[in-house]
Amino acid sequence: MEKKIKHLEFIQTIINRMAGNSFLIKGWAITLVAALFALSSKDANKNYIIISFLPVIIFWILDAYFLSRERAFRSLYDKVRNLDENKIDFSLDISQFKERKNNWFWSMFLHTILFFYTSLIVVMLIIAYIIR
Repeated sequence: MEKKIKHLEFIQTIINRMAGNSFLIKGWAITLVAALFALSSKDANKNYIIISFLPVIIFWILDAYFLSRERAFRSLYDKVRNLDENKIDFSLDISQFKERKNNWFWSMFLHTILFFYTSLIVVMLIIAYIIR
């Protein structure tokens, strides 16, 4: 049982790292958008408003990528959890979990990420309209 627990700990560490990366990306997205809007209102330069949409889309893609990797490692965790002790090989290969739900493009449209980034874009559009 010792080998199985150690292997599960390795996988759980990776899952935690992916979740942490996702959290940081959401924070950076909000910070960068707020900074670009502050610059656009201060200098009355409307180009900053247009530029602010690009980082949001890039952060959206990165966040979806980390979520897809996290989901793949969760699938690996479930597989290892059900293995016999003598079949543990400490592999972290997730290539066998390339299902649709673990695809980064599919992850972009999961309700948690979709709600966050679409609401951020809606707020950006409202602020852009107010500043204009």
